Amino acid sequence: MSDRSGEKMAAYLVQMTCMYRGMLAVRVTGIRPLIPGVVPAQFRAFSVRKEAGLEDNPYYNKYEEKIQNIRSSKPQEFKARMEKRHESKKEVLVNPEQAEFMRVMEQQLEKQDELSAGDGKAGGFTKNKSLSSILNLELIQDKTGEEIAELWMKYYATKDTISAVIPSHTYEVIVARAQSCSMFLFALPQNEGYEFFVGQWSGHEIHFTSLINIQTHGKNAPSQMILYHHPDLKENKGIVLMTAELDPKFITVPQAQCLANQVQLFYGTKRQETFRLVETFNHHPAEFKHMSVIAELEQSGIGTALTPTSS
Repeated sequence: MSDRSGEKMAAYLVQMTCMYRGMLAVRVTGIRPLIPGVVPAQFRAFSVRKEAGLEDNPYYNKYEEKIQNIRSSKPQEFKARMEKRHESKKEVLVNPEQAEFMRVMEQQLEKQDELSAGDGKAGGFTKNKSLSSILNLELIQDKTGEEIAELWMKYYATKDTISAVIPSHTYEVIVARAQSCSMFLFALPQNEGYEFFVGQWSGHEIHFTSLINIQTHGKNAPSQMILYHHPDLKENKGIVLMTAELDPKFITVPQAQCLANQVQLFYGTKRQETFRLVETFNHHPAEFKHMSVIAELEQSGIGTALTPTSS
């Protein structure tokens, strides 16, 4: 994880690992330290997509309550509807300008992989990852935020990864809350129960590591996933682009998407009751109840795709 967040919080996290140890799904693979500054090919950025762009629909706020009800009461029906919606929106990139954009982005990532391989190191995350290492900023100067967002999402739609384009006003809320509440406990549905991950903000990055990892390594626990937010276009284009890297030994792409969606759920929410969980975790940890996180997650329906269905 990143630098100090306070000795009291560190002590509380260690205490939590003892309290919740029996609830954790312990992975049998060994924990491998991650060396900052090195990105092997298998750690390609993955995009975190909001669920089929529902929140971008101008009528979303009007029907938000009904959508949440379907998510909670009929998760399989909701999932089927969303999959059908995804299929109907798939497009083939035939625009020569879009194809050129994709080609340049691919070259940027290939160059980054070559530099990482040249370091002679393996098994780490990119340190101070910049948008210019992914995207040719000169190529998009004359494009609108909507055009850049479309190109960004189309590019990552061709990858086995996840991506996000966050509206500036939404990101401003998230990052402001992250400054006052730099850590939170996230839950991932497993075959039996939940596995807990601690997310810690460092600037525009949020580092994730499992609670069992903290129990093993203490304050030196290595990150297992990092979400990188790029605010370069926030002022003049109205968007923030997001990429991520993960250690596939511990986190799968669907799990990564679930964690990223939870960042928006808890830090970008309009419900004060939801964000109050984050405030309690940071400022009144003794009063924090992990079951409240699980209840919020189940109500939102975000973890539905990770929940095994009975055959």
